[in-house]
Amino acid sequence: MQAVIAIPELHREEFFERLLPGVQLPDKVAADLLRPVAGIPLLTRVLATAVRAGTDRVLLIWPSSIQSPLRERVLQSKLLHGLEVVNVVAQEPFGPTVSAHWKTLRDYLAPEFLWLPWNWVTTKQCLIALEPVSMSMADWSRPALIARNMVGRCSSGAAEGVAVISPETAARAERLLVARSGKVLDGIHTSFNRRLCRPLVRWLSHTRTTPNQVSIAGLFIAILSCCAFTQGVYCWYVLGALLFFVAGLFDEMDGMLARIKFADSPFGTWLEGFIDGISYLLLFGGAAVGLFRQHGKSELFVGVALLIGSVISIAVTAFMRKHGAPADRPNEYLGNLYQLLEKDSSNKISFISRQMQAFVRRGVMIHYVVIFTLLHGLCVFFYLAAIGSHLTWILALYFNRRFFRKPYRSIQVPNPTKGLETL
Repeated sequence: MQAVIAIPELHREEFFERLLPGVQLPDKVAADLLRPVAGIPLLTRVLATAVRAGTDRVLLIWPSSIQSPLRERVLQSKLLHGLEVVNVVAQEPFGPTVSAHWKTLRDYLAPEFLWLPWNWVTTKQCLIALEPVSMSMADWSRPALIARNMVGRCSSGAAEGVAVISPETAARAERLLVARSGKVLDGIHTSFNRRLCRPLVRWLSHTRTTPNQVSIAGLFIAILSCCAFTQGVYCWYVLGALLFFVAGLFDEMDGMLARIKFADSPFGTWLEGFIDGISYLLLFGGAAVGLFRQHGKSELFVGVALLIGSVISIAVTAFMRKHGAPADRPNEYLGNLYQLLEKDSSNKISFISRQMQAFVRRGVMIHYVVIFTLLHGLCVFFYLAAIGSHLTWILALYFNRRFFRKPYRSIQVPNPTKGLETL
């Protein structure tokens, strides 16, 4: 898909004098184009969002006042790897409502293209959801999917987002990005967790902290939780449950931060899955030791069975992830599995498993750990987890054979090419 972005004349003195008084003109232009929004320069973020929405070619219309070094500075980001860019320098300000300006671009335009305001901050889901509209009926102040040959059709809905023109609007855009940094599959528990994480995620987006570092920090908190559970006393159980809840919030934050900063990667997905598995083992191991101290050897035997079931489940899930999602996008595995379970709902095992999936995710589990612990039901939770761990790997093998017999293959992204034309 092609995207078209027109950069307006940003050197009007009255505009910049109000925005950045006392600053030299070239610095003012760069400050506006490269204004950080959640740690990413503004225009780079707009382009990167388009890439995530499926754009592989972009037509960038620059005013003649913006020099080549600044253009290259915008386009050098690694977030734009694989994007084919054609730079067009317009000798007069480009107006999307002026038909003559579009005629000069007819050789560059695809039959259908995505129009993006240069400072519009939104999410890829909003861009993907756009429906084609005709050029005569488009709202050029917002993103629009333009079909050149379509006549008389206007948009049924506008893409959510914020036009960033000041520090205040940049802050609004950041709040929007954080609020929309979840997943479509999020349930009520996970949505609640993400609301708790929003302030810290927004602060972290302005630091050099990486999602992987957040994941590792959550692992350290899970280790402290394990140590608390091993004490075998109610007050320590409660502390361990609360620490495990906090570790679960860190698990939410790493994904939110990765999506906001475009820092998601196959390695990060595997690291997050590995840390999730280790966190469960720490929880069950600490609880086994604590309940052994409190009740005796019977709890230790259940703990061994639970740990064995958990290790097998982690190994089988890792194996399934290779077969259930592309190697370069392992984060898609869970969504693929849910879709297949829903399509296969006529099968009773698939139907029941789909309904139960929501209760075994870590974002939900951290709530149950706290509730059972506060109600003196840690032992009950322990026994249920022992049964569930073995059911998990048995069902995982069943669905692997039913759905994922052949692994996905990665799709190679072509190298970017960039050109410069003058109109």
